[in-house]
Amino acid sequence: MKDVLFKKSLLGLLVAAPFFVASCSKDSDPEPGDDNEQITTVRYVLTPTTGGNAVTVEYRDPDGDGAAAPTIGTLTLAPNTTYTGRLTLLDETKTPPENITEEIEDESDEHLFVFTPTGTNVTVTITDRDEKNLPVGLQTRVVTGAANATGTTGSLRVVLRHQPEGKDGTPTPGDTDVDVNFPTVVR
Repeated sequence: MKDVLFKKSLLGLLVAAPFFVASCSKDSDPEPGDDNEQITTVRYVLTPTTGGNAVTVEYRDPDGDGAAAPTIGTLTLAPNTTYTGRLTLLDETKTPPENITEEIEDESDEHLFVFTPTGTNVTVTITDRDEKNLPVGLQTRVVTGAANATGTTGSLRVVLRHQPEGKDGTPTPGDTDVDVNFPTVVR
């Protein structure tokens, strides 16, 4: 009887051994690097420096890569005006929505926004800096020139680069966390 009990115990240990080995070896596996942030909403608020109402434009894709199509607003700015800008980024796949802006602020030495206006008289200057005095881009100064030709709409492309290894103030290193092209008109 003791022999049968011993054999069953030994068999049980042999069957369970791979699970113990797998669970132990899992701890020694290297951790993957930081993944890009899930960003479902990009909100850009521009406030005229001379006073007046703020202009807000927003890209929203609340289900992330789900079936619902994203929505994107048109950025309409006044001619010959200077604005202060502020970006807010959210992950609305979570409840409550996660404010990704805070993470970018905390990791400002790893993030850079790149602004590219096309076909419109808009200049964007980044006004916030990380601890190495490199640009971040959550805060900006936007200056408009003359109005667009009647009926024409250009664009303002906003790209967030995640640069955990080697941020140097240029968009080249890193991965893209978000890439939004806002239709833009100055009138």
